[in-house]
Amino acid sequence: MSISKQCEAQKQLSQLRSQFLKRLPIELNSLKAIAENLNERGFDIATLNELHHRLHKLSGSCGTFGVPALGQATRILEIRLQAWIEDSSVEIDDKARQSIVRDIGALNSVIRTPENHSAATLTMTPDLPSDKTIRVWLIEDDAAFEQELVRQLESFNFQVHFFNSIRDAETAAQFERPDLLIMNVLLHRPSEQDSILLQDRITLKSLDCPLLFVSSTDDFNSRVRAARLGAEGYFVKPVDITVLINRMMQVLEKRRAPPQRVLIIDDDRDLAAHYQLVLTVAGMQAEVLQQPEVVMTKIANFRPEIILLDLHMPNFTGIDLAGVIRQYDEWSGLPIVFLSSESDFDIQILAMGQGADDFLMKPISDAQLIAATRARIERARRLTSLIAKDSLTGLLKHASIKEAADLETAQAQRNSKPVSIAMLDIDNFKLVNDTYGHAVGDNVIVSLAMLLRQRLRHSDIIGRYGGEEFAAVLPECDQADAYRLLDDIRNQFANIRFRHRSHQFNCTVSIGLADSAHFPRLIGTELLAIADHALYQAKREGRNRTCIARTIV
Repeated sequence: MSISKQCEAQKQLSQLRSQFLKRLPIELNSLKAIAENLNERGFDIATLNELHHRLHKLSGSCGTFGVPALGQATRILEIRLQAWIEDSSVEIDDKARQSIVRDIGALNSVIRTPENHSAATLTMTPDLPSDKTIRVWLIEDDAAFEQELVRQLESFNFQVHFFNSIRDAETAAQFERPDLLIMNVLLHRPSEQDSILLQDRITLKSLDCPLLFVSSTDDFNSRVRAARLGAEGYFVKPVDITVLINRMMQVLEKRRAPPQRVLIIDDDRDLAAHYQLVLTVAGMQAEVLQQPEVVMTKIANFRPEIILLDLHMPNFTGIDLAGVIRQYDEWSGLPIVFLSSESDFDIQILAMGQGADDFLMKPISDAQLIAATRARIERARRLTSLIAKDSLTGLLKHASIKEAADLETAQAQRNSKPVSIAMLDIDNFKLVNDTYGHAVGDNVIVSLAMLLRQRLRHSDIIGRYGGEEFAAVLPECDQADAYRLLDDIRNQFANIRFRHRSHQFNCTVSIGLADSAHFPRLIGTELLAIADHALYQAKREGRNRTCIARTIV
């Protein structure tokens, strides 16, 4: 996030806090008036419920807006009223009524100078480069390894900068930042015992990018040093570069994933707005719903990846809404997290048994809110990926890519936009397996998958169609542009070197292409069949070429 956006976010958080504190005396005086009125004419259940609900809202929001002592005081009062509401046999005598009126009236005296709250220390999500070129920094003193790695990485459209030391990288960091850093874990100065000094740790942390290590040793202490520096991968020389690149792609795709979508359902407008802003600043897409009766319409349109749901709300409780959501098969796995000041453990357990996945207590720090939300969504995404994606390549499975082809073709027809579909097959792949083994064959498959992910656009959809065969759906891409893009991928793949022991070899790919402009009445799966026929034409004509489908077979 840019400095200007960060300042604007902090300004909005401060404004929310100021608005809350400005309205707080008015709210406390209103609570006092309700309590005094109840004392004069008797405690009817409707007004008692209103008083309880307003105390509940305060107990959940005061901590967030810097007055935790008031939040604790209102929580005590809320619990007392809850006991009266739940047990109608309890006699509310004059002494008890006067006590509650006196304690509510005393809440004004609890307001002290607001404490600093966590908004000032929010971690801002850095903006990622919008182009497809990824800047990789390599800190390595092995020239031969550096040359081979650079050659391979450039085939995948990585821009590589080589440094001999951490100090050289630190100097370069004054002018730019890498998207990923690869370094030798044992890189050191001759006079120093430890491999990486404190200042080096500070330098690496300041780069704010994923870190991968390579090393000539595979001992536990070296791996611990790498882990302490936040390494997301450790590779032992001689490094299988295709495996290294696959890990690089996994790490970068995680950082480049679309914003996590969060739906907040809470009747406390100030608190909901605060949560929304905090999550937005952290790089998520957060929306607030305060009309529970339209929850399913909102979910269908926004398609959240998690719902943060208040437990106690007027008219409909959080348990009510969770029960409704779970009635729909499509949303039966949608993570639901109750976010409430409810401290009664039995009630929390009851809520968890009604369709929720977790229970977080208000007040919750901004950092905890971000971490808990992000972790839950990442787990849900991993589960979805396991279901819909191929485990070896991380691409869509056969059925999913066919479904995507139909959806994109239908949308292209509605919007009068082009869509192109390609089928790709690795040439002589059986020979690779027979000669070098299936493990090496898997590396070849993974390398083509990585190249497709790297070279195609973010809007393009890629799937493993089966074995060594792939499919790609390119929305808003005409035949000419699709041909240039895919034929470039074909050439790049032919330049990748694969290793088996001391032997190196290359592979090629054949490609068939079909587009909606030439076959306007066909649906996606039919275009896939046309592209598949063009693929086999490429095979018949000698392999390692891209053929365009001209007619329906």
